[in-house]
Amino acid sequence: MTNKKLPNKIMFSIIAPVFNEVESLPEFYQQVKKVMNSTRASWELLLIDDGSTDGSTDLMRKLAAKDKHVRAIIFARNFGHQIAVTAGMDYSVGNAVVIIDADLQDPPEVILELIEKWKEGNQVVYAVRRKREGESWFKVFTASLFYRVIHRITDVNIPLDTGDFRLVDLHVVDVMRTMRERHRFLRGMSAWVGFKQIGVEYDRKERFAGKTKYPFKKMLKLALNAVTSFSYFPLQLATIFGFLCAGLSILAIPMVAILRLSNQEAFFGQATTLVAVLFLGGVQLIFLGVLGEYVGRIYDEAKGRPLYVLSEDPLKE
Repeated sequence: MTNKKLPNKIMFSIIAPVFNEVESLPEFYQQVKKVMNSTRASWELLLIDDGSTDGSTDLMRKLAAKDKHVRAIIFARNFGHQIAVTAGMDYSVGNAVVIIDADLQDPPEVILELIEKWKEGNQVVYAVRRKREGESWFKVFTASLFYRVIHRITDVNIPLDTGDFRLVDLHVVDVMRTMRERHRFLRGMSAWVGFKQIGVEYDRKERFAGKTKYPFKKMLKLALNAVTSFSYFPLQLATIFGFLCAGLSILAIPMVAILRLSNQEAFFGQATTLVAVLFLGGVQLIFLGVLGEYVGRIYDEAKGRPLYVLSEDPLKE
């Protein structure tokens, strides 16, 4: 993807994926406009419609027609949040790109702090969640657990308690544009590329309106993408468990032989053998499924399909 048809005269590109946010979008636009105008720098707001069905698409078109700062990128169907952010980076023309959700949980005023850190020479400035208002204890707990697990099992230093809300320098964006894997975990990808990075703490707010677009099922899928994209630990775990079972078996063989020779009734019959076979069979099937996840991702990459399809060309005059 290139952006040669648009001159790179914009200082800041704000990328906001949108999926059924018709209630939040007007307020989000007003807040972003107020914050970015206060910088006295040139800016653009890229609204990426990820297959909305609630009227968000028409509202985005109206905002783009009314304000030259706004550009609407319309997907042909729902491709997912991470793909929508990717499309925003593909079409952005700013010297720095800010990724933010349109539900106003990430306060637009924090963008000013991100910009200040960028001006100090940092090329990735990520927002660290200090508090999470309006979220259940279960979501807070599982999110915290996920960040810490992924931090421990990967070789990439992914910052704790960070989402996709961040500022990314154009140099980093250019590198990330070359990374076209389908199962994307952008916060891990931005950490993987390196460069000078720093965090800014903020308090995450409650949703302005509507319901969360990231239920447990989507969170689980994102976690799976994170693990399989940046770690071989699940495959290594199968090897470790295999050696463990083999070791236990070696220790158990002489013990069982001695107990049988001593006429211990508990070790006669097929019950013990059946339990052992069922247990090991279950373990094998679990790790076969893990292997299948990696093979499935290889298959998706081999097909070479585009990451997304647009229903309208945002570069067309």
